[in-house]
Amino acid sequence: MESMGLLRKTNMCGELTKKDIGKEVVLMGWVQKRRSLGGLIFADLRDITGLIQVVFDTEVNKEAFEKSESLRSEFVIAVRGKVCERESKNLEMATGEIEVYIDELKILDSAETPPIYIKDNDDVSEQMRLKYRFLDLRKPSMQKNLIMRSKTSKIFRDFLYDNGFNEVETPFLTKPSPEGARDYLVPSRVNPGKFYALPQSPQLFKQLLMVSGMNRYYQIVRCFRDEDLRANRQPEFTQVDIEMSFVDVEDVISINEKLIQKIFKEIKNIDIEIPIKRMSYQVAMDKYGSDKPDLRFGFELNNISDIFVNSGFNAFKSTIENGGVIKCIKIDSSSEEFSKKGISKLEKFAKTYGAKGLTWFKYENEVFESPISKFLSEKEINELITNLDIKEKDIVFIVADKESVVNTVLGALRIEIARSKNLIEKNKFELVWITDFPLFEYSEEEDRYVAKHHPFTAPIDEDIDKLESNPDEVRAKAYDIVINGDEIGGGSIRITNSNLQSRMFKAIGMTQEEANDKFGYLLEAFKYGVPPHGGIAYGLDRFMMLLTDSDNIRDVIAFPKTQSASCLMTNAPAIASSEQLKELGIDTIE
Repeated sequence: MESMGLLRKTNMCGELTKKDIGKEVVLMGWVQKRRSLGGLIFADLRDITGLIQVVFDTEVNKEAFEKSESLRSEFVIAVRGKVCERESKNLEMATGEIEVYIDELKILDSAETPPIYIKDNDDVSEQMRLKYRFLDLRKPSMQKNLIMRSKTSKIFRDFLYDNGFNEVETPFLTKPSPEGARDYLVPSRVNPGKFYALPQSPQLFKQLLMVSGMNRYYQIVRCFRDEDLRANRQPEFTQVDIEMSFVDVEDVISINEKLIQKIFKEIKNIDIEIPIKRMSYQVAMDKYGSDKPDLRFGFELNNISDIFVNSGFNAFKSTIENGGVIKCIKIDSSSEEFSKKGISKLEKFAKTYGAKGLTWFKYENEVFESPISKFLSEKEINELITNLDIKEKDIVFIVADKESVVNTVLGALRIEIARSKNLIEKNKFELVWITDFPLFEYSEEEDRYVAKHHPFTAPIDEDIDKLESNPDEVRAKAYDIVINGDEIGGGSIRITNSNLQSRMFKAIGMTQEEANDKFGYLLEAFKYGVPPHGGIAYGLDRFMMLLTDSDNIRDVIAFPKTQSASCLMTNAPAIASSEQLKELGIDTIE
């Protein structure tokens, strides 16, 4: 292959316009495609900025023309030529009004036929895309995503720096902690039998930075969790981690609203109104069945338990007697859209979220139609119609079970129905702060209360007296920012009082000895003067998925893992050599 020689790139392919007509330019990039028309050969030349048509003409330069006959897709070339106006314009291309007539061609590298198409509208499987990720990343849509991610990271950095935050790096090799998700462990060669853990977040270190007097810290940092993966989870992910001293909830929310507003304006040219609306955790669960509600459509949950307190319908009666609830969602003027087959499909969907069943009723021609109508009294039917403000052709879906199951099922069902009715607007953004989270949640598996966020989250002042007596009623000084049904970031004000911290550990069944073993260095630091502090962490990958209108988190990460936490391109994880394992003192089970 040829070297560039005296050619030095003067322009990027996609930046040339009609203003450059007559200008001599040197361009470099990949051949997208080549077309031969006798004495003319046309090629689309591509770089990260876009495409431009280049023309090889025997009358301009016969040597360049003859050399161009060997060009194929994905050859890497350098060309020198003059910008001209196109006779046959292509207004679908940004550079479609011009072309470059080539006087010199250098083939910098040839290419085999790619195993996947380098175009956005290909239908290749995701497995092939991930196996040949270096080719997949040549696609304009993928490059656009990574450029937007880079720009968003810069906005984060610029805003935080301008507001007095300092970027500080924290360690990747830390101490294992069994609390929370599973750690990725790294064996220590120089300390046989001992292990580092990769950080699930820089939580303890950023609190130590507040103890150290850094005042305002941030970091765009990789985090690691060895957990069962779902569609949009990755074992390694990126957080924008933020912590501030001498603040309360209002301070943290206020500055982050300005940050979010700036990102939406600069990335999407959308004006986000602040203050952003707020909703308590309890209201979110009651009305939407989720602590990350999608507010782009209605279908709120209605609690209709009171109607069936003395019901003759055994399924409803037993649910209430066992402390459960009966809730429903109403779909206005839509009964004709739901056939028996369609309702049966929704019932199967509901069961995947834990429902024992899904019942319904329609109201058509002033007639109440339901598979359970014969079990309901006239009084119950009338109360349903009145309390839910039922109108002609409304349909209602009902679930009766434990409140957690009912909320989960109906929360998922409202989204599924909104999708099926095409009510979810991609270009609409509904933001909400969810506040007043429970400090604890009960783990049936461990038969104890665990911290809902982490054990350093401060309780709301007026709930502190309930820590021992009614832990399930204690609310946290915690907050999540939710956009279109996705939690984009979350944080809290931290506990800084050692007595309160001890009570918190006790409430989650952790002895002081266990606390010292897991978090001793933080507790030691807390003896020497701790400012009130709190912060937030954004999931950058999820935020970018939202900003790029993607529904696949792997489309906003350069080199992602599959749902089995493997890399199809590098074949990681891989078997380590016996020599490496021997150095680490590790035996593998055959």
